[in-house]
Order: sequence, then C-alpha cells, then structure tokens
Amino acid sequence: MGQAWKCSGLRWSADGPVLTWVGGRRSALVRGKRVAFGVAEGGVRTCVGARGHACPVRAGVSGRSTGARCEECARLDRAHSVAADTVADDPRPYRVYLAWFGPGLVKVGITAYARGSARLLEQGAVCFSWLGHGPLMAARRTEELLRAALRVPDRIPYAHKRAVRAGLPGSPEERAAEITELHARAVALRGWPESLTPLPFRGVDHAGVFGIEGAEHGTAAVGEVAGLVAGGSIGGGLVAAAGPDLHLATERGVVVLDTRLMTGWELLSAAGEPCAVPVREFKEVAGVQDGLF
Repeated sequence: MGQAWKCSGLRWSADGPVLTWVGGRRSALVRGKRVAFGVAEGGVRTCVGARGHACPVRAGVSGRSTGARCEECARLDRAHSVAADTVADDPRPYRVYLAWFGPGLVKVGITAYARGSARLLEQGAVCFSWLGHGPLMAARRTEELLRAALRVPDRIPYAHKRAVRAGLPGSPEERAAEITELHARAVALRGWPESLTPLPFRGVDHAGVFGIEGAEHGTAAVGEVAGLVAGGSIGGGLVAAAGPDLHLATERGVVVLDTRLMTGWELLSAAGEPCAVPVREFKEVAGVQDGLF
C-alpha cells in the first residue's frame, strides 16, 4: 500500500485551481492532467474539525457529505464565519458583488477586499461584477437591501449551479446580461449606506478560466460522483474545473467530482483503475433550468 494523503480542499489562486493536502503539499490542476486516486479497503471518513482544530472525538461522517464535519464541528465552524452575522467588529474592508452562475441564477454576496476574486472562483461564479466596497456592516446592509428590493438571494444550492453549466450562453456579453441589468437597478436604489462606495459595472467572465464554455468543448458531464466509498477509486483527464468541481473524462464519460467529497478520507494514488464510486447520472444535459423551479 502506498502513502496515504488527506485532502484539505481545492483552492483557487491567480495561477488556477490547486488541490491542497494536510501537511502543506499542493497539487496544481492543469487541464489535460490525469487525476486519479482511491480509498483504501476498510477506510473510514472522519470529521475534519473546525477553525483549524481537529475533531476531539474523530467522529465518522457520511461519504456523501460535502462538509465532512460532525454536527458539533459544523456548528462551531458556522458560528465563527462572516456569513453567520456573529462577527460585527471586523475592521477589514469588504466588497459587495453580484454573481451569475447560469440562466436565472444570480446572487448577491460580500467578500473581504483583500481576497480579491478568490471567493467568486471558489463558488463557481461564471461571471460577476463588484457593486461597492466599505466596512463590513455597511456591506451587510447593502446585501440585505438588494435581497429585499431586487429579490436577489444570497445563497444558491450548489446542485443548481452545477446543473445549468451545460446550457450556458456562448458569449461573455450574453452571460453578463442579467447582472448588467441588476447592477443598474441596484445602484439606482435609495437607502445605500453612506460608508459604502458604489463601483461601476465591470463584468468579469470565468467561463474560459473554468473551461466550461459549452458542450462542444467536451465538458458536458454525464453524471456526478455521489460520494466516495472504502475501496472505491476514480481517475480521468481534467477537462474543466469550476468552483470545487473537477470535470474528469473517465471511461464512463465526463463525470463531475466535487472535491469537498475528498476531505476526511485517507487517499491513495491510483493508476488505471476504472471509475468505481457511486455516480448519479444527470437526467438531461440542457434545459435543466425549467425543472429546478
């Protein structure tokens, strides 16, 4: 048996996506590169802990969980996040953004100014524009204003984002159309906090960065990994990466692997093993939006 590694997640940098491993090792993900690994027979997935601390009881977690945390560690992690509204005195500047994930899927959000567009890449935003910047509480109030006035959510289930990728419009202008209109409506609203500085529309398109310009590029997926299992393995050429997802060309077709499913397992390098993990097949490739809402 080879050396086992524990994945700590996928991170996006200026150079593209990188798989990170407990202990500091990093694996750059280049399109065309083969990604292959397996879970040892008898392997058990354990909680990854919270806020940099190990789970005190090393609790077992479901192979289908994207959080890889037990109930207590998930509560602790959530309680200390900016999104939980428990941090009010953060002195750092924040940005408010509009992000588009596919037809009809737009959200408003905030991110620390120093993080740049990393948050948008991590979420799998196909295109986005900044709306403004200022103190944390002003950013939160602006986010709430847009949610109420424009009926734009601050969260979208990730399965919905994944489902619409195969049917994206072909040009950056078409992809940016919805947030172009919403940005104009947003800056015209009354009630913006005085300490938040509005920013002009500037669409940033990630379709090329992700490699998901359309089915003709060979990225249309036939299904998604439902979870890892002891003794299972998966391998394939990387054809696209968006948010936490890797699109792998396997012998079963292109399969989407959410890298959050990798955390908590001890993983081994694999060679030419077949795709031996549960895969949930997509019912249809295009026109998914009509069936979501």
